[in-house]
Amino acid sequence: MVGIQEFILYCSLFIALFFEVFLLITYFEVRSEIEEENEMVKKDLKYFPTVSIIVPCFNEEKTVEATIKSLFNLDYPRELLSILLVNDGSTDGTLKALKQFDGHPQVRIIDKVNGGKHTAVNLALESVNTDLVGCLDADSFVSPDALKKIAHYFEDLTVMAVTPSIKVHNPNNVIQHIQKTEYSWSIFLRRMLSSLGALYVTPGPFSIFRTKVFRDLGSYKYAYMTEDMEMALRMQKNHYRIVNAHSAHVYTVTPRTLPSLVKQRTRWTYGFINNVMDYKALFFNRKYGNIGMFVLPIALFSIFSTLYIISNILWKTGNTVFDLVVRYQAVGFNWNPSFPSFDWYFMNTGFITMLSMTAVGMTMFILYLSFKLAEGKFRFNRGIVYYLFLYTFMVPLWLVKALFDTLLKREVSWR
Repeated sequence: MVGIQEFILYCSLFIALFFEVFLLITYFEVRSEIEEENEMVKKDLKYFPTVSIIVPCFNEEKTVEATIKSLFNLDYPRELLSILLVNDGSTDGTLKALKQFDGHPQVRIIDKVNGGKHTAVNLALESVNTDLVGCLDADSFVSPDALKKIAHYFEDLTVMAVTPSIKVHNPNNVIQHIQKTEYSWSIFLRRMLSSLGALYVTPGPFSIFRTKVFRDLGSYKYAYMTEDMEMALRMQKNHYRIVNAHSAHVYTVTPRTLPSLVKQRTRWTYGFINNVMDYKALFFNRKYGNIGMFVLPIALFSIFSTLYIISNILWKTGNTVFDLVVRYQAVGFNWNPSFPSFDWYFMNTGFITMLSMTAVGMTMFILYLSFKLAEGKFRFNRGIVYYLFLYTFMVPLWLVKALFDTLLKREVSWR
């Protein structure tokens, strides 16, 4: 008879495997759609909409100049592109860095007291009268062709927002190489969710909206410092279509250390938990399609299932180490060197083992497809090794903290 712990483990592994199978089926169904999009963005635009890009800044003196210059380098008619730079009460040299662009025909600078990113963007939105509007974080940089590729998607009048593919800018240590692999996975995931009509984040780095979205639904909210997630959920609740432009690339500076990564991911996870609780009406509601019936419930459940699976692994590893210590204390160190061998007869074919091996195999295949989609080709690199062997044990650090912060109703910090 299966115990409660084994039953929970079976369910967790089964749902993880089911989600991977679902993603793969979706990929094979939309391959032709992806190829059509690749051809679409190569064509000339029939119409160039006017665009405003808002750059909210708080203590970003080291990166904001490069961010603005990447906007100047966009392959887009300059007379149709406006750039609004908002200094949100920075205490470093950010305002000085912004003022060097004062007088540029495309640029308007707004200086305000600190109130948070959402207040900076909302203040700029008050003066926006272009067809499209977007936001670019002051630590991110856009590819020259990104805006033109995104504009193609707005030729479909049902599209209300378009998200880009986000990549890691110049990874140079273990933590950042892990994130590079993770971001490639995210590019694949968001493209599949786009086809399912189930995107639930419009990321700060260069998500572009029809301006009427904010006129219809209102401006950004505080939303637990994840206003880009709340806006996407608000759009989904009102049946505003969000799609992903997988070939429009944006590069972002990512945390360099484990503590800074944990702080960032704690904020993201905390924001997700609290935002989906605010939008719980979407859950298992057929009128919201895949996002309500499948994606949001799976995403929320995965937080708990991931913690359970990893804790199970750590528990069994701890027991093994404890047994080795007890054996050493009893009989001492007795090393009999022998070459490893493999025998199919003695292979563990238990249900959990086979399910786990299948899940790992499918994860590897999805990583392969992720790099193909993100980079155009797959090349094995050290980031994949770091990701496979280290990332799993990093995730609980922010999942546990986010859950405790939610239960204790503690606010998380931005930095």
